[in-house]
Amino acid sequence: MKTRLKILFLAPPPHQKIPWENDVIEAIDPRHELVLFDLSAPAKEQFANVDVVIDFGGNMGTRTLADASRTVKLWQILGTGFDRFDLEYWRYKKIPVANCPGQFSAIPLAECALMYILMLSRRWHETQGSLRNGILYTPMGLELEGQQLGLIGFGASARELAKRARSFGMKIAAVDVRDIPLDEQRRYGLDFAGDSADMDRVIGESDYVSLHLHLNQETRGIMDEQRLSLMKPTAYLINVARGALVDEQALCRLLQAGKLAGAGLDVFEVEPPDPANPLLHMPNVVATPHTSGLTHGTSRRRAACAAENIERVASGLEPLYRIDGLSALEMLPVGSPDSSVS
Repeated sequence: MKTRLKILFLAPPPHQKIPWENDVIEAIDPRHELVLFDLSAPAKEQFANVDVVIDFGGNMGTRTLADASRTVKLWQILGTGFDRFDLEYWRYKKIPVANCPGQFSAIPLAECALMYILMLSRRWHETQGSLRNGILYTPMGLELEGQQLGLIGFGASARELAKRARSFGMKIAAVDVRDIPLDEQRRYGLDFAGDSADMDRVIGESDYVSLHLHLNQETRGIMDEQRLSLMKPTAYLINVARGALVDEQALCRLLQAGKLAGAGLDVFEVEPPDPANPLLHMPNVVATPHTSGLTHGTSRRRAACAAENIERVASGLEPLYRIDGLSALEMLPVGSPDSSVS
């Protein structure tokens, strides 16, 4: 029998309240009691009799809040990545933790990655300079037909990107830690499917290399100077996953030396990035402020995901998408069906 639960929402900061907070409230109220966490009030009192905590982004939870969570049956992260979340402490406290995995933000991530590919191929920044200076017919762009897209990690957002890139006539190569089934290869039009051992080959052969990985100990700095140097000097790096996957200093050096054609970046090693970061001032770099997954659709889908898990807890069922049961070796070092992040 379903019961009415008390939900404590570690809500987003003011500049992100719309649509995230409104969508959560609409998805959960009035079925359950939803309370917004007050940073200025004592945590212990606010956590009294709380059944579920919704943590916006997964980076608002502290050990103090975990210690106060004596009645919490589920800590729901309203996001995909949990690299900023102290998961081991929540395991120690035996508090179930779930996230909203990659399929809930896969479409906007893929669309943003494709936007970078198109803008870079048509040399967007240079076209704007030509316009401002009254110059026509320059620069010369590139067509995507016949170009190879290398997908590092074949999770939800990579699969969505493969579908879209295929419609432009691109060749698609993907690598993942799991074996990519033959029917999946056919469904997404893969020209090559490999595992981690094939990653360097795909990086070296591709015209566009797009990252779709969780950030963890194995993947941090996975695109170091050695790997970046494998890329063709005419190739472009796309990153809508996590900034720390890439050695930014090495990326800067290669871009400045003309050993890499360009990059499309939504994420950075330090966020927000320093306005003086040279990557923000290069004509062959397209960058956005970690907005690739931020759409009204993502907000509604994640709110619905959280609401579904709350209903499952209210019915005595196991919540979906639990991440606290994973061991350190199982945390998707390269990719998985839902390894996309935002």
